[in-house]
Amino acid sequence: MKSYFLTMIAAFISLITLAQQPLQRVKGQVIDTESQQSVIGANVIITSVNPIIGASTDADGNFSIEDVPVGRHAFKISSMGYDDAFIQEITVGSGKEVELRIKLTESFKKLDEVVIKAQKENGAPLNDMVSVSGRSFTVDQTKRYAAAVNDPARMALSFAGVATNDDGSNQIIVRGNSPKGMLWRMEGVEIPNPNHFAQEGSSGGGISALSANVLGNSDFLTGAFPAEYGNATSGVFDLKLRKGNSDKREYALQAGILGLDFAAEGPLGPKGGASYLANYRYSTLSIMNKIGLNVSGDYVNDFQDGAFKIYIPYGEKAVVTVWGMGGLSKSTVDNEDFKERFKSDRGVAGVNLIRYVNSKSYFENILSYSATREQNDLFDKERSDTFQHKFINQAFRFSSLYNYKLNARNTFRLGIVVNYLDFNLFEKNDEDGPSLVHLNQKGNTQLFQAYAQWKYRISPTVTANLGMHAMLLALNDQHSVEPRMGLKWAVAPRHTVSFGAGVHSKTEAISTYFAQINAGQDKTELFNKNLKLMKSAHFVAGHEYRPSAGWRIATEAYYQHHYNVPIGPANTTTPFLRYGSLLNEISGFVSDSLVSSGKGRSYGVELTLEKSLTNGIYFMSTTSLYQSKYTGRDGVERDSRFNGKFVQNVLAGKEWKVGKRKTNIFAANVKMLAAGGNRATPVDLNMSRIENKTVYDWSKSYSEQLPVYFRTDVRVSYTKNNRKTTSTLSLDLQNITNRLNAFDRYYDSKEDKVTLIKQTGLLPILNYRLEF
Repeated sequence: MKSYFLTMIAAFISLITLAQQPLQRVKGQVIDTESQQSVIGANVIITSVNPIIGASTDADGNFSIEDVPVGRHAFKISSMGYDDAFIQEITVGSGKEVELRIKLTESFKKLDEVVIKAQKENGAPLNDMVSVSGRSFTVDQTKRYAAAVNDPARMALSFAGVATNDDGSNQIIVRGNSPKGMLWRMEGVEIPNPNHFAQEGSSGGGISALSANVLGNSDFLTGAFPAEYGNATSGVFDLKLRKGNSDKREYALQAGILGLDFAAEGPLGPKGGASYLANYRYSTLSIMNKIGLNVSGDYVNDFQDGAFKIYIPYGEKAVVTVWGMGGLSKSTVDNEDFKERFKSDRGVAGVNLIRYVNSKSYFENILSYSATREQNDLFDKERSDTFQHKFINQAFRFSSLYNYKLNARNTFRLGIVVNYLDFNLFEKNDEDGPSLVHLNQKGNTQLFQAYAQWKYRISPTVTANLGMHAMLLALNDQHSVEPRMGLKWAVAPRHTVSFGAGVHSKTEAISTYFAQINAGQDKTELFNKNLKLMKSAHFVAGHEYRPSAGWRIATEAYYQHHYNVPIGPANTTTPFLRYGSLLNEISGFVSDSLVSSGKGRSYGVELTLEKSLTNGIYFMSTTSLYQSKYTGRDGVERDSRFNGKFVQNVLAGKEWKVGKRKTNIFAANVKMLAAGGNRATPVDLNMSRIENKTVYDWSKSYSEQLPVYFRTDVRVSYTKNNRKTTSTLSLDLQNITNRLNAFDRYYDSKEDKVTLIKQTGLLPILNYRLEF
């Protein structure tokens, strides 16, 4: 009797402890990778708890696991006839339910064949037709990595093959290529540059307009892209917006130096799976300025942004999503040297319809609208020069995709994209003459794209992805037909080799085609209107070794040949045109006469050593050794502006479970970066004195390299899980050693010397987040 009584007391205490333990629900859907159809009866188990818990999927592929302890968890997903999938680093907090969308690849075997399964591992691209130079990233990584600060572009700076040259911008240099070659996609369609304070034709800006509250897991590609990705030569961000919770309403509040955020999500209408998700952010600096606290010096910066997604299942055969994002930003300054007002606004909205034809095929049709407006009015008080420009670009896009899974071996994907581009462009600069107008054009044109892809699983260990992309710019009838191919081969347990090749092309910014160039006798001509599409041929070979579930060692070597590159015309006497190339440009508008006869090349090798977050520890080291060259009008091959030659990243982090019930998390993260310094063109001091402004010696373009770029970033955070809420307090200390890295040089007329421009020093960023 005494023993029975003690057992009852122990059980009662255990129940009380369990009741006090913060728990949460994990739910989601398991689908077939190729056909997007539901996988019925799949087992989803959480392997990081003891005893393990899990659930099976229903007739719609949905699953729900109740009473999951808060913390980080690993999942194993299995189903008869499919290769197993493994997911790690899933954060379960008490403030929000976790929803997963899991893809399984159908397996097949031949008699008497030794099968080496190429299982879906952590970090593998979401797009199963990516063979090389691609990886997925999670929203958690954008929050966790030191110096990322919820920004996918800054987070990607930690990956192999990626560099930057400016602390004040998130533009990224992929494998030594100009940031202009980047493609941003959202929900399957091209979008404008999603960054605040962005310039015409650029791919980055000062602050990301993307919110971690609405982003889902996405892909980042650095070369040899599959056929569905067009109008890109350097890299691709393929972003996804997550679906809002269709069962309960949830909210998130966030306050930090970058802004005040509010996010809401929940079910729409009666039970049926429809949901909404929305986020709005307003600049904290703007609020401080309005109450009289000027913390940004001469510059007054103001920005706000928002995003949303509405998800509506329509019967059992269709899903409609309505989504959008946008941002407004402006910067003003008025000091003794100059007065400037800069505005940069952007927005995009789309409607996606997915229609499941049968168990093997589906259509996805997308209709989207986007617009950007950039305006700058600058007055140089010392020189009495004015500079004005206003660029308004609009795009209507229709995209249609048809996917057909013939069997476990063969999947086909066909698609078209029609882009209707409208523009209203103006630029005037007094520096080049009395009110010389470089640009004053209105009109429209079209860009047509089509692609075909075939995924062929030659055996359980070998998969080939073959495709073709075609593009036509109606403005000047320039077209491109681009073959693509990729191959992955699991040569042995835990070893995979890969190869990829393809031709890729990119249009210039519309403003470059319509630059009004002086033709003499007070006349201008559109010399750039017939520029060809710039092309880049990519070749990549790689090897990946996964010694265990949490570790990976990846090596890739690549070679890229660039041609049809805009450079100066044959008879040019302008130094910048004779020795330069658009491969060196960061933004898209060029007001000089150009011809498509330049070339360049990039080549290198990359090594990634990565331990995903398991047992509270993660680690990643990426080493990139590369060369980036260009050939200008004079026929001489030179180092490109972006030829830093090396980048070395080291990231590490540790999490500790703290508190009485060990449900709270204290985390410390560090990132160390060393990279080749920015390349610079020497300043011609004598000519600068004569003209009283910076004059470069373009015959020695980018021949000098500034000192090595080095910085260390640290992030610490404390996350507290209460019964129904999760709160996180974090502090990012960027450039903790306060090293003032070199950015560029210019002629200082007041000091009569060449002065070094230094970059940002120590920058603390405090942030608080509440989920409920």
